[in-house]
Amino acid sequence: MTEEYWSRFADSYDQNQEYVVGRVFSNKIREELQKLTGLGDVLELGCGTGCFTGTIAGKSKSLLATDLSDSLLEVARTRLRDHPKVTIQKENCMDLSFAPESFDSVFMANLIHVIEHPQKVLQECHRILKSSGRIVIVTFTSHGMSVWEKIKMGLRFAKVWGKPPEHTHSFSPKDVESMLGEAGFVIEQSKLLGSKIKALFLVGRKS
Repeated sequence: MTEEYWSRFADSYDQNQEYVVGRVFSNKIREELQKLTGLGDVLELGCGTGCFTGTIAGKSKSLLATDLSDSLLEVARTRLRDHPKVTIQKENCMDLSFAPESFDSVFMANLIHVIEHPQKVLQECHRILKSSGRIVIVTFTSHGMSVWEKIKMGLRFAKVWGKPPEHTHSFSPKDVESMLGEAGFVIEQSKLLGSKIKALFLVGRKS
């Protein structure tokens, strides 16, 4: 159902995202990603239309961008067709096809809060990461937002996306830190981005 939900919006995904959270906030996330260095061979989970893929690729040796939606992947292929470091492939983030210790880093943006079993995804990330590999997570949250801003964002979301996926979560920094710890990661960085709209930004290291 999650694949079907997001595939409906392939042609309007970027515009919808911008309407809900704003271009300025998306650019703030890109600015934070620009600070990363030495990511090596990267696996991106839930790449969607590839809105953050190019930014991460610039910090990588190579990047394999994956998603469960064929429709979103087609948009990403068009957007990134001239990017020499990027390969695009369909994958289920809860059951990855890769051998253990295949990647130096894993990146996911706005994925962990809309999937049914986030802990299972983190366990898969730990499995496919090399020793001391990094995981980078960006995910929207209502944590720290005022009641009024939550209402406004909820109305904007409903207008363009409709009813949220059944398994949507709103995690606090401590929630994600705890899940990462349980999956075998040591937290290197954890912060809350934004003023009115919020996102969590975390970096963990495979222990």
